[in-house]
Amino acid sequence: MDKEQLPHGLEKDTNPQEIPSPSISRRKVLKALGMGGALLAGSAALRPGLVFADNPDSSGNSDAAALSGGNQARSVLHVPNVKTLLELPKGQLKDGVKVHVGGYYSDGDGGAKLVRWAASSTKADNGGTVHAPTGTGQQPGRWETVHNGVADFRWFGLFGADKNADAALDAMVNDASIHRIEAHTDLNFAKRHIFHRSGVEIDFHGHTITTEGIELNTRDNPFGAVLFFQGTATGETQTVTLSTDLAEGTDVLEVANASAFQVEDWWHVQVKNLPQGSAQRELDYLLKVTEIIDGTHIRVNYKLGWAIASGRQVTYRKMAPVFRCNVRNMRFVGIAVPPNGSTNQRPFDTWDQIGSNPVAYEFAVECDVSGIRATKVFWPVIMRRYCSHYVTERCELINPEERDWGGTGYLTQQINVLYGHVRDCNTSNARHLNDFTCAAYCLVENCHGDGDDYGPFVTHGQFEHDLFYIGNSGLLSFANSGTTWGDSAKRITVKKHIASRIVANKRLTDLTLEDCHAVIKEGLSNSGSIWVNVDGLNMRGCTAEAMITLSKGSSRSKRKNILDSCGFGMLKGYEIARPIRKGTESVGYTPINGDLLIQNCEFYNVEEVNIGSINRLTLINTWFKGLPQTQGIINIGSREIVISGGGLIDCGFVLTGAWDKTNRDGTNPEHKTDQSITIGGGAVFSGTNGEKAFLKSIDPTNVIRWSLGDYTSKSSDPDTAHFHIQGGRHQFKAVGSSYIGGKYVILESSFSRDQYFFMTSCIEQNVIRALLPAETERVKHTEGNMIL
Repeated sequence: MDKEQLPHGLEKDTNPQEIPSPSISRRKVLKALGMGGALLAGSAALRPGLVFADNPDSSGNSDAAALSGGNQARSVLHVPNVKTLLELPKGQLKDGVKVHVGGYYSDGDGGAKLVRWAASSTKADNGGTVHAPTGTGQQPGRWETVHNGVADFRWFGLFGADKNADAALDAMVNDASIHRIEAHTDLNFAKRHIFHRSGVEIDFHGHTITTEGIELNTRDNPFGAVLFFQGTATGETQTVTLSTDLAEGTDVLEVANASAFQVEDWWHVQVKNLPQGSAQRELDYLLKVTEIIDGTHIRVNYKLGWAIASGRQVTYRKMAPVFRCNVRNMRFVGIAVPPNGSTNQRPFDTWDQIGSNPVAYEFAVECDVSGIRATKVFWPVIMRRYCSHYVTERCELINPEERDWGGTGYLTQQINVLYGHVRDCNTSNARHLNDFTCAAYCLVENCHGDGDDYGPFVTHGQFEHDLFYIGNSGLLSFANSGTTWGDSAKRITVKKHIASRIVANKRLTDLTLEDCHAVIKEGLSNSGSIWVNVDGLNMRGCTAEAMITLSKGSSRSKRKNILDSCGFGMLKGYEIARPIRKGTESVGYTPINGDLLIQNCEFYNVEEVNIGSINRLTLINTWFKGLPQTQGIINIGSREIVISGGGLIDCGFVLTGAWDKTNRDGTNPEHKTDQSITIGGGAVFSGTNGEKAFLKSIDPTNVIRWSLGDYTSKSSDPDTAHFHIQGGRHQFKAVGSSYIGGKYVILESSFSRDQYFFMTSCIEQNVIRALLPAETERVKHTEGNMIL
């Protein structure tokens, strides 16, 4: 085919039977624009007057006409690459002429685009969306890329990680006309970028992103990510001292002057910290104004999780958040950081400034992240602070570069966030998968962590509330980062969870665990255990292979404490309920000065355990099962013990006196050691145990009221007592009980004054009665019983 060569690489077919090369097809232009075929056939960029290859100019010289501007509205010219484009003679170009560039380096290499000559433009040449012709210098005239808002790193000649992509990234993100940026090859970034714009999505299409040669971060800065989207402060602030309490659940806030607020404004609202800790703030979020109530009150898009007392100071800062800045589908590989070996000492000054992480947000709304697969990161893969209404999904962290230094090795850390949704994510050998600090109304689902000794799912305890976890796996640790933050959380619900440990024993109120299971993991201390705070605790259908331990560090709840349909393995020497002892003053280790209902549960492998506190312990259809040929002892200090149904198998209760003998919590002002035990509902005690008694009191200071009713006690050997009472003061009543085998033991008890021993309507079969006291007016145990 004969061709006529136009100036500087422009071509035109001289064979009228063939399609001229300068006039390209509609499909090819659409592809260069980033459009999809006939979907955008009516686009303004493709006006009906524009002539394509299938509608050539009748003059037979459409290329020359277009180049000179004579027919620019009807033709799109073609050059094979950017180099050729830049060599086109400026003198022959008219403003608005369009040229299709077939590729960056060569036709068809993926860098194709449509450009337009802007004769008066003096924009800086960025190598991708703005090109200055060769030799232009500062003179006007630029080739500007024509697009529909979708940009491509290949426009900038980037086809791999051999060249840094930082300048191209800045050019595209900082171009307000671009709303989507795509990568179709691996890339390397050597800078840490901060952006303050909204409405952009960056999709790396699963390609590998590296950070070889990246600049040093600033010290102790998890926001020094490759991509950091950050809102800005407007400068407007005001502070108010609350004149009245802010109630829990309110969405109306007091302000100094409501005229400064407008509906749909965003403000950072922060209460002054409590004196007990520098970060103890119950209110510290980015909030949207939804209504102006009056001159000193506004409504916001958040219901308080905590009451705030009058006299506290609240500061408002007006913010301009970033909106809808989304990052998608990258495989991120960080860079090596020398090992440290210390959790608080840097081996050299810039040690924590070397590592890299992909994404961070601050003061951001509706900014989503999906499909990031990361390894060798230092700071969190996705770092968020003061964010609202976001989704993190289908992300992964495997083998981070560091996880012992505070703040490192996270998949996502979320500080002061609202309405977040984290789903379908996973970690391997990381520090945390999901960290919430001062978070509320968030959901975590179908996320899983292996190599999870550090705890994939954590909260700091900075007054988090209303968090929901469902269908996840990995160690749980809630409100467990120290008094600096408050040790506090409220209304956390976990359903269908598998963990090596569940730790929620600080000031966590209204914890709900349903179908949660703690399993033993070889080599992990306290694995298989559940530690929880009894302040509105509800557990249903849960299991712990190696101990449940209960304590009470707060008294905020208005709901009952209930364990229902659960199963717990026991460990010798451990505690079901914390007692008073040295060290129990620490939050998370204090005894339970409240009531607990346990129903339809089973405690198995009992050797020797301690129920060291609880005011009223109610056991309904609940079983304690000892290991045969072992101790099978439960030392119990609850003030009231009520047993209905269920029972003891190869176990015995040793009553130690009411737990709070020293009145440390003020609930026992008379320093009473009184206990009471009530048994009925068809309960069954059977077998034997190391104490050789199902019920035993030998402490001479014990004062116990016994009320034994409809239950059966069956001893498997003659040396096991149905009850063993020695010393102390007792009021004993057994009516309608059944005793089989074994013996009764009553020693050193006078039953004088207000004491008594009374058995009637009982059935005894082969019970040794030799150690019962002689009958008196206060001791009756023969008449009315059936003794066989």
